[in-house]
Amino acid sequence: MTDKKHTRLSPVAQKFILHWGEMGTRWGINRTVAQVHALLFISERPLTAEDIAKILAVARSNVSTSIRELLGWGIIRVVPILGDRRQHFESVKDVWELFQIVMKERKKREIDPTIRVVRECLDEARKGGANEVYSLHRFAELLEFITTMTALFEEFQHLSPSAVRGLARLRGGIRKLLPV
Repeated sequence: MTDKKHTRLSPVAQKFILHWGEMGTRWGINRTVAQVHALLFISERPLTAEDIAKILAVARSNVSTSIRELLGWGIIRVVPILGDRRQHFESVKDVWELFQIVMKERKKREIDPTIRVVRECLDEARKGGANEVYSLHRFAELLEFITTMTALFEEFQHLSPSAVRGLARLRGGIRKLLPV
């Protein structure tokens, strides 16, 4: 991104958007999707798809696809603007709420299918007899771990973002509450 093309973005905004796009690719998210999210996250006002395309210098169709994906994740929303028929978009701004939404989606997309497959493998290993004894134990241990961590995650999902923030601030203090 050059300053000439993106006079509406400060250097720090450009730096953040570019980095968020790079991080997105490392997390398995399309670069433009991550950049659109970054722009909406730091934008003081809701933006139209046309605004986003112009600011990021990307195709309008790419922005539309990115918006659909971000809406599907639930981390951006449509915001009506009085007197303007176009759709405007904004990001969830509370980082703790954003974290909970992303974790819930990742669980649905990544962990839940893994639990199903590990359960299937465990069932198949049970039918495999002596040849699958070792695998049976590995699958059972893995399934117990994943389901236990999922149950813990679900408990956290029922907490408000401020409660999660409070727990996170305890950090090492949690160890003091638990038997060693």
